[in-house]
Amino acid sequence: MKRPVFAANWKMNLGPTDARAFIAAFTARWSPRSDRTIIFFPPAVSLDAVAHAIGSRRDLDTGVQNIWTEDRGAFTGETSAPMAKDARAKYALVGHSERRHVFGETEEQTAKKCATAARSGLVPILCVGELLSEREAGDTNDVVLRQLRAGLSDVSPEVVAAMAIAYEPVWAIGTGRNATPEDAAAVHVEIRRALSERLGKEANDVPILYGGSVNSSNAPALMAAEGVDGLLVGGASLDVDGWTRICET
Repeated sequence: MKRPVFAANWKMNLGPTDARAFIAAFTARWSPRSDRTIIFFPPAVSLDAVAHAIGSRRDLDTGVQNIWTEDRGAFTGETSAPMAKDARAKYALVGHSERRHVFGETEEQTAKKCATAARSGLVPILCVGELLSEREAGDTNDVVLRQLRAGLSDVSPEVVAAMAIAYEPVWAIGTGRNATPEDAAAVHVEIRRALSERLGKEANDVPILYGGSVNSSNAPALMAAEGVDGLLVGGASLDVDGWTRICET
């Protein structure tokens, strides 16, 4: 991934018709450039529509918001990694806070999902982050590093070196309250240190993104923080003009 990395997590928004319209509006504003990575994570039902709307634009990529740990079978409502790959996804989010805290995803499952994604040719982006109560208790680093090590436990160093990590403090997601650049930098340093334990100098090649109430106003300050290699953006990525400004950061 070329840095900076800007990832748009649309969550449960924009069906195929709206997704195609969004991409058309964005590509009309955004001229191709090769100095950054831009990834769209639409709902699974819109993945094919987004991939086709992007067409031959090599500067834009798609990803899937979630995958299941098996390639096929009786798992109603789930999306397998091979299916996402077939729909032209390149990346897969794993362990997003909503998957963990709304749907009960365990650390064991994040490990399996990272391994499943990599085996199927998808690039996992592992999300880690603490609850407000955990931050207030002074447990931020313990929680984040536990999630990180658990999520990476079933993949090889070569897979880790090709991944990205997203730090998203749960208390800042969708609340309008984002971590300060200093808060983000402090946690990113710890993540980088833990990656160095696995990879040595190659840990410097792994992008670490910040996510949590990012918008076009605070994006420049967050991107200027030490160790922040990109942004994972939720609600603000649904506005074409605002998303374009974020990608210009």
